[in-house]
Amino acid sequence: MNNVSSWDAYGFSDRLTAAEQTVLDELRATLTDQVYPYLNDAWHEDRLPEEIIEPLQSLRLMNPPALQEAGESVRGVFESMRTFELARCDTNVATFFNAQAGLFRTVVKQGGSAAQVAELDPQIVNYELLGVFALTEPDNGSDVAGGLQTSASQNNDGSWTINGAKRWIGGAFQADVLCTFARDTADNQVKAFLVPRDAQGVTLEKIERKASLRIMQNADITYDNVQVSADARLLNINSFRDVAKCLRLLRSDVSWIAAGAMAGAYEAAVRYTTSREQFGKPIAGFQLIQEKLATMLGNVTASVAMAMQLTEQQDAGVYKDENSALAKMFTAAKLRETVALAREVCGGNGITLDTDVARFHADAEAVYSYEGTHEINALIVGRAITGQSAFV
Repeated sequence: MNNVSSWDAYGFSDRLTAAEQTVLDELRATLTDQVYPYLNDAWHEDRLPEEIIEPLQSLRLMNPPALQEAGESVRGVFESMRTFELARCDTNVATFFNAQAGLFRTVVKQGGSAAQVAELDPQIVNYELLGVFALTEPDNGSDVAGGLQTSASQNNDGSWTINGAKRWIGGAFQADVLCTFARDTADNQVKAFLVPRDAQGVTLEKIERKASLRIMQNADITYDNVQVSADARLLNINSFRDVAKCLRLLRSDVSWIAAGAMAGAYEAAVRYTTSREQFGKPIAGFQLIQEKLATMLGNVTASVAMAMQLTEQQDAGVYKDENSALAKMFTAAKLRETVALAREVCGGNGITLDTDVARFHADAEAVYSYEGTHEINALIVGRAITGQSAFV
């Protein structure tokens, strides 16, 4: 894994403070020395290597000590570049980290009452409470807003009974609680509940035979008359509109994962082409290879620029569904193109894990689909362009 930021042709890293750069330098060193060595074997074996978890958690990246010591708050730009660096190492690693720091933390901060956030957020930041975001269902993905079937019924004592199923829930096997979205049988509105993973009636089953995101373990979850207390409900999630607010924030995270994975694939391609010789010289010296490398760098640069502008808008308090949807749609599509070019310039060796590009190539397919498919995000953007909804 290369520590040189050869992807940063336009100097986007200059937006970081010295303290933020120090944190990211430590992150890169940890990824290089304590995470990267396990990745290809773990991907091949379809497992999450436990060895990488503690080194990542020990950095306390959600509220880094180095920023506290410098008297700096945690800015959106730092969080975004943090996600980028994780994905630049590996898409699975970034997705696993964001299951806690992005998905779960966001829904608690956005969906919890002031008292719930005050109690739970410090536990999330310090990894004392591990959680996941359980929204997608076996029969409801893109249409989950109207089709969500998992139900929640309030009992006479204020507790709740939950029944249903969820699918593609990444990180569920490590979680303490499953943030489960369910439709209230009383008012037909979507609510959110922190369901203990070991609650009676909860069953997790690993999704097998994946050809993408093989390190990130995804679960099928079933809920059979699961009982949770009244205080398990996040009090500010009262309809799917509230869930959509969370998704608007989370799509910006995915655009940074896409951009980071592009950078990782691009740098892997540069490493390979500058060392691989054919016809008496490195293949990086051939025109067709250089054109592909230039296209890849252009894709990385354009994607980082779009994601950076979105982050800075959101830091300024500007949140628009169409902006986050556009960024996710664009960057995920460019990721697909970039990893294909990376695999191409590595020739036959590009389908082996040894060059790293095969891992990026396969994992791009998951990024292309999660947090809203290309088509769904296009319809969100199209609705903003035309004023007409094309959703069924």
